[in-house]
This record gives sequence, C-alpha cells and structure tokens, in this order.
Amino acid sequence: MAIEIERKFLVAGDFRNEIVESIPVRQGYLSSVPERTVRVRIKGTRGFLTIKGKSDVSGAGRFEWEWEIDQDEAEDLLKLCESGIIEKIRHIIPVGKHTFEVDEFFGDNSGLIVAEVELTSFEEAFEKPSWLGPEVTQDRRYYNSWLSKNPFCLWK
Repeated sequence: MAIEIERKFLVAGDFRNEIVESIPVRQGYLSSVPERTVRVRIKGTRGFLTIKGKSDVSGAGRFEWEWEIDQDEAEDLLKLCESGIIEKIRHIIPVGKHTFEVDEFFGDNSGLIVAEVELTSFEEAFEKPSWLGPEVTQDRRYYNSWLSKNPFCLWK
C-alpha cells in the first residue's frame, strides 16, 4: 500500500516555455465515490488502472495503487466507465528538485488548468514557479473524479 502526497494549484501565468513533455490523457471512473475511486487512464499509448482511497483532512494524502494494463484493455474498460470521460494534456515541467504536472483540460472542462506536485512528506518544501496560482488541494471540485460529474463549463 502506498500513500500519495500531492498538492494542487491553479495556474495563473504562462508556463508553456518550461514544458519538457506533453502527453494526451483520457480517463474515466469505474467508481467515483469519495471513499474510493477506481480510474481507467490512457496516457499516451499506455493504459493504467488506479485505485485511490479517501483523501485525508489536508486533502494532500491518500492511499493509491496503480497498475499498468494493456492499452486495448484500457480502451475496453473506458466503455464501462461512468459518464464524463476526462480529456486533457498533461504537461511535464521540472522545477528545482520536483516535477510539476500541469493538466490542461478539454471538452466540458475546457479553460481549466491545474498544476500538481507530488511530495515525499507533508512537510516537504518545494520551489514554487512564478506561474503557480492559488492552492486548491483541499477543494474537491478540482479532483478529476468530481470534474467528470460536475464539469468546469457548468460552474458559475
């Protein structure tokens, strides 16, 4: 069992000149209840099945298990997912000793850009790039599982 520690931020500036890689992502949820999510993801040409537990009080930590699966199996599993497939481009940006993953959403979530950084502990310091906006780690509206049911285009 692994614990994922991740902080999430809105993007408030131009990050594009710092991108080292961009990967198309499609993902859906076999289960999107807050206590556990079961996600199917196709990232580039690779398939993944991920189970995540409920977030802790800080919103930054939760149990996570992930397995790589055959891309064809992932395509088939996406057909079984709840409605609301997430489409985005994940931009990889190294900043200091960390790597930020900046998700630029499309479809019903167009206009939303969120940056995440994974940490090894809750207290770990990290360099904040100039384009990083407000932290939204504790705001569940920015969880992909939430966005699949409550897309950004419907927010007021």
